[in-house]
Amino acid sequence: MDFLDERNVCGQTILKLVSRANAIIAELLRLSQFIPPVLRLDNPRDRQLYEFILPDFRYFNGPEFFESKIDASIELQDRDEEFKENHLEIIKRFFKVFESIYRYVNDLNRFLIDLYEGVYVQLTLESVLLNIDGKQLLSEALYLYGIMLLITDEKIDGLIRERILVAFHRYSAETSVDSNVDDVCKLLRSTGFTSSHKPQNYPEDFFSRIPISDEFISMVIGRLRSDDIYNLISKYPNPEHRSTALANQAAMLYVILYFSPATLHSREAQMREIVDKHFPDNWVISIYMGITIDLLDKWEPYKAARTALANTLQAGNIQAQARRFLSKVPKLNKAMEGYLTEGTLTEMYVLDNLSRLMGSLRDSNATLRWIILHTAPVADHNKKCKMIREEIVQTGYDPRGLFQFLLNVSQFEFIMKEMFEHLLQEKQNKWELYKKEASERMAELGEVFSGTKPLTRVEKNEHLQAWFTEMASQINQLNYEDAVTAGRKITHLHQAVDEVQEFHQLETIMQVKQFLEDTKGYLIKMLRTVNIKEDNLSQLEIIADLSYAWILIDNYTPYMQEGIKKKPQLVIKLRSTFLKMSSALGLPLQRIDQARSNDLGSVSAYYSRELVTYVRKVLQIIPETMFSILHMIVKVLTHDIKEVPTRLEKDKMKEYSQLDDRYKVAKLTHDISVLTEGILMMKTTLVGVIKVDPKQLLEDGIRKELVRQVAGALHHGLIFNPKAKSSELVPRLVGLADRMNGFKRSFEYIQDYVNVYGLKIWQEEISRIINYNVEKECNSFLEKKVLDWESVYQSRIIPIPQYPPVDQLSVNFIGRLAHEILRITDPKLTIYVDQMNTWYDKRTNGEVVNLRLWEYLEKAVDIFGLSGLDRLFCFMIVKEIKYFIKYFKRNLLKLKEFQMLLKKLSQVVRSPLTLIPEAQKTYGFFVQKTVKVWDPYLACVLRVGQLQLIRCQIANQLNRCGKFDSRLLVNALETFNNSLLSAVEAHYRDPDKPYPGVNEQDNDILSELTPYLETTGISDPLSKIYITTDVMDQFSLINFLFVISQLSRLTYTKTTGSLTAKKPVDPIDGAPFVAGCVTLLRQFHSDNSEQCLLFLGQYIKSLMETSKDKGDITGDAFSALCFMEEYAHYSHLPRRCLEQYVPMYLLDEYRYHIN
Repeated sequence: MDFLDERNVCGQTILKLVSRANAIIAELLRLSQFIPPVLRLDNPRDRQLYEFILPDFRYFNGPEFFESKIDASIELQDRDEEFKENHLEIIKRFFKVFESIYRYVNDLNRFLIDLYEGVYVQLTLESVLLNIDGKQLLSEALYLYGIMLLITDEKIDGLIRERILVAFHRYSAETSVDSNVDDVCKLLRSTGFTSSHKPQNYPEDFFSRIPISDEFISMVIGRLRSDDIYNLISKYPNPEHRSTALANQAAMLYVILYFSPATLHSREAQMREIVDKHFPDNWVISIYMGITIDLLDKWEPYKAARTALANTLQAGNIQAQARRFLSKVPKLNKAMEGYLTEGTLTEMYVLDNLSRLMGSLRDSNATLRWIILHTAPVADHNKKCKMIREEIVQTGYDPRGLFQFLLNVSQFEFIMKEMFEHLLQEKQNKWELYKKEASERMAELGEVFSGTKPLTRVEKNEHLQAWFTEMASQINQLNYEDAVTAGRKITHLHQAVDEVQEFHQLETIMQVKQFLEDTKGYLIKMLRTVNIKEDNLSQLEIIADLSYAWILIDNYTPYMQEGIKKKPQLVIKLRSTFLKMSSALGLPLQRIDQARSNDLGSVSAYYSRELVTYVRKVLQIIPETMFSILHMIVKVLTHDIKEVPTRLEKDKMKEYSQLDDRYKVAKLTHDISVLTEGILMMKTTLVGVIKVDPKQLLEDGIRKELVRQVAGALHHGLIFNPKAKSSELVPRLVGLADRMNGFKRSFEYIQDYVNVYGLKIWQEEISRIINYNVEKECNSFLEKKVLDWESVYQSRIIPIPQYPPVDQLSVNFIGRLAHEILRITDPKLTIYVDQMNTWYDKRTNGEVVNLRLWEYLEKAVDIFGLSGLDRLFCFMIVKEIKYFIKYFKRNLLKLKEFQMLLKKLSQVVRSPLTLIPEAQKTYGFFVQKTVKVWDPYLACVLRVGQLQLIRCQIANQLNRCGKFDSRLLVNALETFNNSLLSAVEAHYRDPDKPYPGVNEQDNDILSELTPYLETTGISDPLSKIYITTDVMDQFSLINFLFVISQLSRLTYTKTTGSLTAKKPVDPIDGAPFVAGCVTLLRQFHSDNSEQCLLFLGQYIKSLMETSKDKGDITGDAFSALCFMEEYAHYSHLPRRCLEQYVPMYLLDEYRYHIN
């Protein structure tokens, strides 16, 4: 029974183990890209905030200390809960992969025990290691465990691992019964290894944390030392290529030797044998998917290994090897260029010269491997390694020449592979065709010599007639299925045709000679065709392996991009290079595929995505170059070329023609067209399991470059100096608007030349950039944050760049813009005039912000920016209201003195219809006693009011833009909104009528309509309910007391038509004060608003009753009436509603006074 047969339990067990190992490594590599930045604690701020929340293994020495620290601080508790809420899922996923490593090595040990105990009948460790598949799988099982540990330590720092494990223990260990947390912690605790520091006895101490059978390790090393376990030497018959043939085996030996440190330290004979066989001419090797190491650096601490390697690293040998490989490049490259000459690589040429062509490929790939590995800066921190590398480079290393050689080799392999695939697919058809042609020619010659078919100067010959007829019959009898026998017969038939041609002197008859030559040609073609096997294709794939350069290929990216800029058609050859790189996917996927594991899809998708990401990185030079050319085009169009008027005088035609400038634009446009044509020449290609469409690649590249440039413009264009004498907001917005307009114009100009939808791309990407930055800015207001990998706006293919914050208040440009608007409209420093929609400076009375600002904003950050700002201001309002409620509950309601005063006041005003005697004195007493508690209350009200007024201005601008740009859409939305409101009102008048959105067909209609209404400004921020609140005792009374306590600081100003501060230095303004009160009361039941207005009406009437001059409204009563009027204005209450609280004659008198 075959070792890998499905019925062989032993073979299937070890195969599934190896398959799991490859899947675990892929998951480690994938997760290493998603380590939450906060876990690194690499800056003082993070260390200060998370030191006790994210401890390393010191936590286990005294968990009570850390937990008590957290429990003692509400701030730490909130931060701990926030971290858990945001990162628990990724923490669990990290732990799952860590636990998979632990379980893997346990399962490997279990398998070895079962093998020793005879669980697998008739199979022992020795017999499995004698089987070709068995020794491969056992060696891979141990090797891949070592790779897991090395990658874990390389990609996920030890302290980060410890923090992840502690976090999992704190948050989830109790809920996971079978989690093996303790054992996983012991295995993956920090080793002390970093990129700049290697601890003593590393990595052998790490590898020995879970012991593996010494006998097993020794036998695997012995097998690798003496055997060619993959039988690859037969694929590389040239002795010079032995180290290339054994490269994969050498990588396995390197890793497995760390499980036997005694071999590295003291077994000189074994190490000498290993080095002589595997490392006679190489010392830089790839150990797994391009992870590269330098043996001189890694084996320095081990005496036996260092001594054995000394022969390879002799100066003479290094120079000899460098000269040997580097001198081959020009010769081999010239040969490749000869093969790639149009018309050379025909099917017959390939079949006739297959051995020579494969030999050339072997030599080329061995040369490429040696040079790419030994000229890479793998261990430049080691002076000896760096010196040897520099010595090789100085011997004659030309990176551009090597890159050109790589391109030619890749193209040659691609053509050969396509040709082999075609030949294998058409093999039988071609065989039958050649057989038919050869048989027919023999039959025709038989007829010629029969005398019945006239042919010039050919006499009848019965012997030849019979012979040719027999030949035709024999050719017809050749069997395609029995290739070996058919091949021998074809050889004999070919010799027979040669002999009959020679002995019967048939060369003299030209027609007969031609027939015989054609027949021999077809027989040779049959022979060549029957010799084509799947083995040729698999041999080509083995030789073409480029997995060793999976990471190092990035060193040649600048040369690739330089070549594309000079000659865009180079993309065609690059396509074959990318396909050559995709051959590396076979290494991790082979065993997963054999085991028929469900991990095949995810692992292949991961490596394919990594490769496609690299392809995009290389080809991104085309959009980058396009944009730099576009910048020049727009510059010429904007500053140099004059716009031709509608009517032009004949004499001025030459002046407006500007032929040189127009020629320059035409040439630059042609350059862009050539660039895009280059990438579009690359056919649709399957890279791994991902299909790469060149048109989509171009569009994605254009989007990526657009995002990069626009995000950069927004970041750099919206940085403000808070210490500037006058606000920089408007100049910054004007400058940014010019840049954005330049981008837009360039897109409009170029879209037809590159065949993309410019406006669609522009709107989609601007929307994505703005919304992503708004999302990041709003994260600071959320407990459950939206992480990058969860965001619907962020993309791996077209990433939105992130810039470090430039101030303490904001995360990005949208936050800086919002805070700058808030800074210059601060109610402490400005006066808002509602009739003018303008903010004025209190000190100078000059305009600070007017309607033009919102137009500048729209031009600079588009509609998406205005909507994003609006959304951010909503979050700020919610934060302020929550703070207000917290302050109200924790402070005001818990102050005993305040509660006693409230109780007295409630007794005084218990009947709002009665008048208060000595009102001025009575109310003044309560105001005086509570004056110290209102500062936080006032700050919150003013902040909310300021934000609401700004939101109103944004809504106006959005609505104005909507009516100009999308009138039909705005009209449709308004009509739809009104009809829905009518339906809601109808339902409340008659509950039998349905409430809109109740039935299944339109149950999301209200939530779906809201974003459209807000984006087009069809909304009233002051009517919005931001949060749901509980009932708060005496809220209306407290709010009333707060209002009258502040009214004494306000006065009505005729020039502004509103309440303003009595003293310019007083940090209060009437409009935001009233808007803030309206918003806060709106968050509670409407009874609170009515009750508050009743108290105010009672206050006004009582003051008027006790006033000395009862016919005139003055002082606080006038301010209170003004407040009520403005309250009604902002809350959209009709005047008749106020008449419920204040007599009509007082309102008329107030109106008379202000007019």
